[in-house]
Amino acid sequence: MKLNTPRWWYDRERRHAPMTRMMLKPVSWIWAAATARRIARATPVDPGVPIISIGNLTVGGSGKTPVAREVLRLLRAADIDAHALSRGYGGALEGPTRVDLAVHSASDVGDEPLMLALDSPAWIARDRVAGARAAAEAGAQAIVLDDAHQNPALKKTLSLIVVDGETRDDEWPFGDGSVFPSGPMREPLKAGLARADAVVILLPADAPAADPELVETFGALSVFIARLQPAAPPPPGPLVGFAGIAKPWKVERSLKAAGADLKDFAPFPDHAAFREQDLRFLADRAEQFGATLITTEKDWSRLPPEWRARVVSWPVKAAFEDEAGFFRFLLPLREKDHSAR
Repeated sequence: MKLNTPRWWYDRERRHAPMTRMMLKPVSWIWAAATARRIARATPVDPGVPIISIGNLTVGGSGKTPVAREVLRLLRAADIDAHALSRGYGGALEGPTRVDLAVHSASDVGDEPLMLALDSPAWIARDRVAGARAAAEAGAQAIVLDDAHQNPALKKTLSLIVVDGETRDDEWPFGDGSVFPSGPMREPLKAGLARADAVVILLPADAPAADPELVETFGALSVFIARLQPAAPPPPGPLVGFAGIAKPWKVERSLKAAGADLKDFAPFPDHAAFREQDLRFLADRAEQFGATLITTEKDWSRLPPEWRARVVSWPVKAAFEDEAGFFRFLLPLREKDHSAR
């Protein structure tokens, strides 16, 4: 069963759900120890091409996939044949499989690989080493790993951490620093940053500058600022929105900030499989308001084919404030050390 991301995870002052936090602490210690042991015992494999890992330190969404798409775009603009590689979470295929938009659905390969395949060659593989080797044999000159910071199977040329940069209303991207399930962290902050080369702080399009306190958290690591911007304006007229991502409330806020006439919004759990009764409920709400249904590209890819014509897909992209500086950071791939991270 999929669960909504609890907002109290991001409360740095521990004012909410104190008993729940306390009861979950022992499980958090086990989770953190198991993650550290798995990473320490691994012998990463070099597939023979540069590997760029796009990961995060928290459970759920931070904007990894839009950043991965932008990294792929920049590499391909530099005439580097970059391929994406994902585990294919939510899909039935184990791979290695090259994603074919004409053949595969989200139930086959997962929703995020479908998004990556819109712009670049994309692969899914439960076995990351096998997937990287398949991509390299197919001509990949660089491989962008989506969501792999805690996966030590491959030697990484660059490891980028994507951080949700919104710190408003006493919410902090790492909460009080607690590891899952008593907090949002996949591993302790210090441990995760020790394996990173740079941090990408992803901000909403309408947010002010990144919080200086957040930037200072990353010490000497290179920090790049990007904004999640609409790739197209929302359609005119009344809208009813919905989203099944880790932080659906951010989609609601982004639509309003982009000028959408949003009459209602329905949150669903991350990677939700939309049932017929869910979609009929949404259609009824839209009919009440004389509105059009709208959702994210990621959610749209999981809709049954017969519903896609009834729902608008709203695309967003990660835009770097210093694109030239980030571009320079990416390009010396072949000169960078391939030591394990």
